[in-house]
Amino acid sequence: MSSTSQKETRKYNCSDVVLLTTASTIVENAKLNKADLVAKRTTWVDPFFPDLEARIDNLIKTYLGIDSAKSLRNSTLTLRNIQLKALTKLGDVKTQIESDFVKEPTIKKELLINLGFASYYVQATNKNQEATVNLLLQFKQNMTAAIKTQITSKGTSAATIDEVISYADALKDANINQETFKSNRPTITEEAVKEFNDLYIDITAIGKIAQRFYKDDVTLKETFSFTKIANAQKVAAKAKKEAPEPPTK
Repeated sequence: MSSTSQKETRKYNCSDVVLLTTASTIVENAKLNKADLVAKRTTWVDPFFPDLEARIDNLIKTYLGIDSAKSLRNSTLTLRNIQLKALTKLGDVKTQIESDFVKEPTIKKELLINLGFASYYVQATNKNQEATVNLLLQFKQNMTAAIKTQITSKGTSAATIDEVISYADALKDANINQETFKSNRPTITEEAVKEFNDLYIDITAIGKIAQRFYKDDVTLKETFSFTKIANAQKVAAKAKKEAPEPPTK
């Protein structure tokens, strides 16, 4: 009586592209904090992280196409840069709203709620990528001409508001490369899924250890959370798909 081998199934709850990009992000964050991490875990000394980065790039090139590695890595770096720049400008707008409408608390409260500050700002400032995505998208969606006039009439620069909105657009555009690939297409073999699963196990183990090391530093801790980083990418990708088409002239 012959036995049949069990088919390899994905251990991760995201697309293959998001898995690889999230893994790349965690490795980049580890490299930024390498001296501190290596001091606590000597097995992570070079070339541990460079080798892991090369492994991820090889998986991308082998299973997603030769041109994918650079574009996906650039997409990840773009997301990080947008997050940092956007939070600075969002903070500028929030502070001015709170100061300009201090004598009109009801209006101030409505503005902070409508523009997403009440729901997402605290988490966003703790480097929560998903919260930053949601804050930018709500800010853009609810920034009507009337609200913009209401805010700028008190002194906030219209250019600052426009810049925040541009970050929302840029964040969606940063996910275009990820959307061009379909993780469940026929070319993704069972062998590929096994390698992806092995990477997932290794990268989440690194993330859990690093999060433990930074348990008292929320900002750094979340930069090693596989779930938070992956979810932020999925939210941005969903927003890109659901964004209305620009009107044709």
